[in-house]
Amino acid sequence: MAATTIEFAPLLSWGILSPVLALAGLVVLFAIWRGARGAWWRAGLMLFLALLLARPSLVEERREPLKDIALVVIDETPSMKIAGRDGERDTALKRLNRQLEGYASTVERRVLRIRHDGVGDGAHGTRLAGPMIEALGDIPPSRAAGVFVLTDGQIHDMPSRLDRVSLPAPIHLLLAGAPDLPDRRLVVVDVPAYGIVGTEVEVSVKVEDAGAAPGSRARLTLKRDGVDLGTSEIEIGKTHSLKVELEHGGPSVIELIADPGRDELMLENNRAVLSINGVRDRLRVLLVSGEPHPGERTWRNLLKSDPSVDLVHFTILRPPEKQDGTPINELSLISFPTRELFEVKLADFDLVIFDRYRRRGVLPPVYLQNVVDYVREGGALLEAVGPSFATPFSLYRTPLGKVLPAEPSGRIIERPYRPAVSALGRRHPVTAGLPGGTGKGERRWGRWLRQIDASATRGRILMTGAEDKPLLVLDRFGKGRVAQINSDHIWLWARGFEGGGPQAELLRRLAHWLMKEPDLEENDLRIGFDGSHLEIVRRSLEKAKSNEVELTGPDGTTRRMTLREAPGGRSVARLAVEQAGLYSVRDGDRRAMTAAGALNAKEVADLRSTAKTMAPFAARTKGGIFWLRGGAPDLRRTRPGRTTHGRDWIGLRRNDDYIVTGVRRTPLPPALLALLLGFALLAGTWWREGE
Repeated sequence: MAATTIEFAPLLSWGILSPVLALAGLVVLFAIWRGARGAWWRAGLMLFLALLLARPSLVEERREPLKDIALVVIDETPSMKIAGRDGERDTALKRLNRQLEGYASTVERRVLRIRHDGVGDGAHGTRLAGPMIEALGDIPPSRAAGVFVLTDGQIHDMPSRLDRVSLPAPIHLLLAGAPDLPDRRLVVVDVPAYGIVGTEVEVSVKVEDAGAAPGSRARLTLKRDGVDLGTSEIEIGKTHSLKVELEHGGPSVIELIADPGRDELMLENNRAVLSINGVRDRLRVLLVSGEPHPGERTWRNLLKSDPSVDLVHFTILRPPEKQDGTPINELSLISFPTRELFEVKLADFDLVIFDRYRRRGVLPPVYLQNVVDYVREGGALLEAVGPSFATPFSLYRTPLGKVLPAEPSGRIIERPYRPAVSALGRRHPVTAGLPGGTGKGERRWGRWLRQIDASATRGRILMTGAEDKPLLVLDRFGKGRVAQINSDHIWLWARGFEGGGPQAELLRRLAHWLMKEPDLEENDLRIGFDGSHLEIVRRSLEKAKSNEVELTGPDGTTRRMTLREAPGGRSVARLAVEQAGLYSVRDGDRRAMTAAGALNAKEVADLRSTAKTMAPFAARTKGGIFWLRGGAPDLRRTRPGRTTHGRDWIGLRRNDDYIVTGVRRTPLPPALLALLLGFALLAGTWWREGE
């Protein structure tokens, strides 16, 4: 392929040459007007000299034609797998490829496949517009011939302003499926991210069904953590509010399932899975110190360091038997509000702590019986005993003895010892893996100097002390929980005595276990998702009879998973996730659930084929819109500026772009010829003027 042109390279710039030529032209015109002899010869000479000064050249270019580029965008996302859309797409793609092969000498085909490569990719729906625009940016505008998009029209990343996007070629939409097919779907209108434990949260939902008659109703099933909470009938097309109570802290999995409609494309969008994080309201703790002592501030500092804890702390400084004659109106001490705390407002507290409390008439037995009833109904009690626990003034000799798991022998051990975690404690989440624990004797922990001898009548011994006597005992009583520490020297760890110990971590775990935090359940089953894998964790105090659990996937299929033993009484398993959705694991009566990937992904929220989403692309670039169910259109080459589509055809623009591979330049006229012509014109002018 070659092309020849004439180019000028003047010896002088046009800024200088133009005035000179204009002046010469005026002189010649004046001579012609006056009828001077030789005027025409002079004009020819002037024109010839101007041509020489402009230095014309004959330029011959050797050109190599470039192929036009056609971009084929193929939607392979999950919505294309329903109602036979992928079959329509593949059939149209084969036909399009055959036609493009017929233009292989002049057209280069580029393919862009849009698919979800990860479990969480469907969170934002089908992202086709962005990759397509990016691929067009890699194509020179002078070579862009056309874009063919094979999709169902469910695109979720359309740019807000198309006038700011470069679209150098016509975009043709080849749509799979059929427009306006009926499909029932459940839409989550509003859902809170978190709620207060023990209260109800409100979820707003709506059932949409284009094929349902006006006023029709749909049955909606509500589940929480796999437990069926009942069904309700709601009107289709209207927003309804549902109330769900959060029973525990941490994520609660809420399932909403609408019964299938008359016409369905896929049942997956009839179901919504929500995760609402349960948080506790400000925790109220009642701390009663029987007397001032060095460890009293340890409890106070620990509880006050947590901004979510409201602490009510009383220290008994003046027992009833103390009589020194001081008038009541001169005392600055606050009267202990026993009735208000232990009768009126006791149920408002999440945890009650008795710290070195002894029976001295401040709290009558009826109030202590109220504490027993409080624990039985789900409350939490922590008893940190002191020397008085081994005396007749012990709380064990009151109604609280029904609750406390360890009975005092009456002996006080006054010698140094190092607290140790028991074999059972190494499996319990309260004491498993405490910082500094290195095995038998926990040799990196500082020693304590006193322990109250007690024998555990029930409950679990997690820590032992002097003579391997029970030091920390946990128990369940009715619906509530009880913990007993048989020493008042845990404050030595807080002061760093002999290196200290994990006092803050131990007491934090202990308080959270008493208040039933899910993360500290000793017999528990959990399943979580870290972005690519499921992790199953079973925690138990006793070795399980079986290492297998049952895992149910989003499609309802079940499989057996084998757990491997891990430290801290745990058994774990990991599984790579390939399918997004709700997974549940079951071990006997225990069941746990988690959502892998996006909850209620846009990809399946609306499964109807539509041309509305990408129609602006076709309109802006003068491309065509065709439904593949009516047959794939033919392919034609078109000239720039011509129509790019018809009733049954789509156009591929012909750009005729090229690159120059070589240039040959020939001066005009040749030097010898220019010299002869110049002398001839000069001689003719002289001869004519000399007559």
